[in-house]
Amino acid sequence: MKLFITRIVLALRNFQQWLVAQVMFGFLNFLKLFPADGAIRFADRMMRRIGRLTSRHRLMLTNLRNAFPQKSEAEIEEIALASWGNMGRLAAEYVFLDQLFDYDPEKSEPGRVEVSGVPIFLDLRDNPRPFIVFTGHTANFELLPVAGAAFGLTVTVLFRPPNNPYVAKKVFDFRSARMGKLVPSHAGSSFALARQLEAGQGVGVLVDQKFRKGLKGTFFGREVKTNPLLPKLVRQFGCEVYPARCIRLPGNRYRLEIEPRLNMPRDAAGNLDLPAAAQLLNDKVESWVREYPEQWLWYHDRWQIKQTLAP
Repeated sequence: MKLFITRIVLALRNFQQWLVAQVMFGFLNFLKLFPADGAIRFADRMMRRIGRLTSRHRLMLTNLRNAFPQKSEAEIEEIALASWGNMGRLAAEYVFLDQLFDYDPEKSEPGRVEVSGVPIFLDLRDNPRPFIVFTGHTANFELLPVAGAAFGLTVTVLFRPPNNPYVAKKVFDFRSARMGKLVPSHAGSSFALARQLEAGQGVGVLVDQKFRKGLKGTFFGREVKTNPLLPKLVRQFGCEVYPARCIRLPGNRYRLEIEPRLNMPRDAAGNLDLPAAAQLLNDKVESWVREYPEQWLWYHDRWQIKQTLAP
């Protein structure tokens, strides 16, 4: 009897995931009926209206109040709604990603996408060596590996698949066709990245995700735990580390930036200082978020405070 009930529960859960995926795919296919700019603006407006009605909106407001205690409630609400709009844009941009990335170094005038730090891209491509590029959930961070692939730069990207298996497969197929090598985040992913670095190639990682066990540090002045993967890989391979980000510009345009190599902190013995390295990553992402707070995904429970918001 218990086995029968378990099968029923699993079947219902699977059907629910399938149904959610079909609704999502249907919405994205609907967007394909419109020009890219109109569809992106529509998704922005829609998510601003829907997002404020969700429980995640409360978490978002709490995160913003903690991060910017000097801002008024009106300013906090404005940033929160713009962050929902950013998420709507991110979803719509998946549909039109092939159209959006139009960077051409031969053009005298920038197109929809402009790139800052081109000499760094070319140097990493033309002088192969192990390196790590890191970013955060700012603007359309998905454009960064697309840019690397466009420059002929081999980068293996670590990504966390969506929990929904139907969505996860669709996203993986889409990304792998445009972003080079992909490594799903799981127990063995660190070994896959290590193999790439050992072979003298580059990897790309997101460093601003919630992590229950990790290196202690701060983010916007509040305690967080940071994934130690990047610092540990640097300690093992001595590889170079480069920050990179995407910035939304007016008119549905984007600027992709890769910054100069970071000097990773070391202790008195000359060894890599893991906690200080993790804090350096947090500080870099925080500086980006402070500059464009509406372009970060504030609904993430980065500080693990969601349980305190229960009614």
